[in-house]
Amino acid sequence: MGGPTRRSASVADVRAGGQPPGLKDRRNEEHWAGRIYMRSLSPYFSWMFLRLGFSPNQLTYLMIVCGIGAGVATGLWSGLTGAIVTALLVQLYLLLDCSDGEVARFTGRTSVAGVYLDRLGHYFSEVSLLIGLGFRAQGAVTNGGWVELGLIGALGAALIKAETDNVVVARAKSGLPAEPVGGDRAARPRSTGLALARQATAALRFHRIIGAVELSLLIVLAAVIDRLAGGLPATRVLAVAVAVVAALQTVLHFVSIVASRRLK
Repeated sequence: MGGPTRRSASVADVRAGGQPPGLKDRRNEEHWAGRIYMRSLSPYFSWMFLRLGFSPNQLTYLMIVCGIGAGVATGLWSGLTGAIVTALLVQLYLLLDCSDGEVARFTGRTSVAGVYLDRLGHYFSEVSLLIGLGFRAQGAVTNGGWVELGLIGALGAALIKAETDNVVVARAKSGLPAEPVGGDRAARPRSTGLALARQATAALRFHRIIGAVELSLLIVLAAVIDRLAGGLPATRVLAVAVAVVAALQTVLHFVSIVASRRLK
């Protein structure tokens, strides 16, 4: 007798089939928001998506639309309302990012194309949100460099992801497994000084402000402060911060990779 189908599956079945043991513990893959609340909610929505007949890739496409939509809302919809819409779209983006994988695993339809679309969706979404922040900070003025700061942040976010993904590409082209022997130890720089600097940087977690979930919440906070203060002081401070962090993190991430054993 076969297992539960799309129509007969319960939420518990979807959770069991879509969230294998250790899923929440993936250090570099699972977002903190997924561990704290979204993985508890997503099986209910994945169950609904299964019954409605959505494929994993269709959910990933919807995820991409929500991520890009959040960037558009940020840039074109000023004020606190636009910021709240941005945050809600990013939460929907996160939900779909959980559900596409759960539906794929439950139905046995995991694929290389699905992984590719998922990774590309993260690029599009974070880049769109950072560009949108630049336009939001620009406001009604015709110049001032705020849009350019958003573009710097977007370029940095894309390069950081490219640096990470190209480790796998380089290893594959060299006939090596995707993950180096030694796990997280292989990611540590061989230099003691660099290793300590990497640990300090990771502990501060300042790089998270260019992530979609964190940035969307900061945009809401900045919009609240802007409303109280008048003008766009907080949004513009945030635009400067993300540009600086993105540029700095691009360099630090590159040095960390090259100085580690991940390319060995």
